[in-house]
Amino acid sequence: MGLGAGAEHTARLGKVRGPRGEAVSGVVLLLPGGEEVSERRPAPLAAGTVRALSGHLARRGGPEGLATHVVRYRVRGWNGERAGLAGDAEWAADEVVRRYGDVPVCLAGVGMGGRAALRAAGHPAVGSVLSIAPWLPVEDMAGAPEPVKQLAGRRVMIVHGTHDGRTDPERSFRLAARVKKANRDICRFEVHADGHGLRQYRAEVLALSADFVLGALFGAAFSRPVADAFAAPPPLGLRMPLASGFGRTLRKP
Repeated sequence: MGLGAGAEHTARLGKVRGPRGEAVSGVVLLLPGGEEVSERRPAPLAAGTVRALSGHLARRGGPEGLATHVVRYRVRGWNGERAGLAGDAEWAADEVVRRYGDVPVCLAGVGMGGRAALRAAGHPAVGSVLSIAPWLPVEDMAGAPEPVKQLAGRRVMIVHGTHDGRTDPERSFRLAARVKKANRDICRFEVHADGHGLRQYRAEVLALSADFVLGALFGAAFSRPVADAFAAPPPLGLRMPLASGFGRTLRKP
């Protein structure tokens, strides 16, 4: 997944939001969307898709020592077996360890960044993954399926709009079902009638994301819907509906 020998790594971490230095006790790396094939530099607007999530998580988790960084990719394309965005996510996790030491890391990605978060989860510093509307490839009976073994031992949440016309929600369901066979710590929420950007239920998705991250990184009690989603057998816990108003009337179990 990484760069070839002698290549210069130009990925970088965006400006930190939240505490700094020794005050940091957990980090979320935000992975923007990308393209299936492209050697172009990332579009400036791509990072904007995760900035709101980065800021929301930093505000909610700041008292716990949560810092967030948006990952700036080398190029915007996944580019086949190179899996460039996942390689950049792994580099970013290495950089977190270098900067902050042994702190827990959550990878949170949107679209192609959601795929990168799932793929790079095997990094030893990563303990949790939040994958929102992940782009996943068409399942080809002749080819190898999207790998899931790297998700063993990680806590995973997938969130997907049922009317997503850009990234097929059924693919994320099928991947989650495969993961569930070996890792019970996965759940998936469906945002009914919402599209790829999840704009109709933006507040609910932000609240759900914070609930998951604070529980996964710092051991906070999950809200009852999240706890129920993790505990429910498939397919129930992998097709959990995200209720309208989630976050406004949140109650811990």
